[in-house]
Amino acid sequence: MSNLASSDHQPFYRLLKTWQPVRFQGANKKSRYFEGWYFKNVSADSAHIWSVIPGISIVDKNQTHAFIQLINGKTAETFYIKFPIGEFRFSEKKFEAHIGKNHFSFDGFSLDIDDESIDFSAKGQVNFEDVRRLKSTFFNPGIMGWYSFMPFMECYHGLVSMNHTLNGELKINNQTCDFTGGKGYSEKDWGRSMPSAWIWLQCNHFETPGVSIMFSVAKIPFFRNAFTGFLCVMLFQGEIHRFATYTGAIISRIVLDEESVFIFLNDNKFTVGITARRSGHGLLAAPVNGAMDRRIAESVDATIVLKISDKHGNLIFAENGINAGLELVGDMKDLPV
Repeated sequence: MSNLASSDHQPFYRLLKTWQPVRFQGANKKSRYFEGWYFKNVSADSAHIWSVIPGISIVDKNQTHAFIQLINGKTAETFYIKFPIGEFRFSEKKFEAHIGKNHFSFDGFSLDIDDESIDFSAKGQVNFEDVRRLKSTFFNPGIMGWYSFMPFMECYHGLVSMNHTLNGELKINNQTCDFTGGKGYSEKDWGRSMPSAWIWLQCNHFETPGVSIMFSVAKIPFFRNAFTGFLCVMLFQGEIHRFATYTGAIISRIVLDEESVFIFLNDNKFTVGITARRSGHGLLAAPVNGAMDRRIAESVDATIVLKISDKHGNLIFAENGINAGLELVGDMKDLPV
């Protein structure tokens, strides 16, 4: 395991990590940098919904820390636990990270938190099974496609798992949360700051097993200009389909208000309609120039209506999704709505 102060890294680590974006990307970063993973966990009976977000924040050499952030999807309560940056360690060979006594990997995570300052504790282990990863190719290292090679972007995005089964339990503030048989989803972000405005939604709780969707559209600063980019990944009929600016897919329409959004997008194979509505939401810390100073509202128990048609206009899927994640952040006039 390595830490941020390491100067001697595995051969070709800096190059190879580009094609494995799930790995830690921030070795030797000194200022204005953040990186974090997002693990959403829903119990089999949907009684417990917890998202766990480990990461690091680097403003300058005097302002650094690691963190684990949690949001209770049933109550919208959020908790932010700080750790000295020296307690963050990572593997250069695979996706694996430690923050203090807490461990995160492709196979699952374990928590051992007891923070008296905020009267919060979380202990236990949750393992992942049947993880559906996004394949990496030479020209498409991850969900961002060839944008992954562009330097100086404000924020990069990675997809860890579209869908997986959970096994294990957490004891959070003396409440036992059994996740065995439940469903999970995970992704990550890294860079300098999150975009000024974005829409993000995710759901893998449909009546048909194995269906999952993630959609995001954002205003993306690039050098002195900005452009609107979008990503959509859909696990459907056993295959993962990408819709994005770089694949030639287009957003035909977005309609939204303060609590809901309707999205219509298509490519040469599918037309996809998504209607999402949030209920309660919690405030999560988000990065600005590496500092976790921004607050964003996230719902983890939103509802979704997903409709998919083939290229001939025939409806081939129409179901409601529950336990969905939804974020409507920033000034929506900056987006193509």
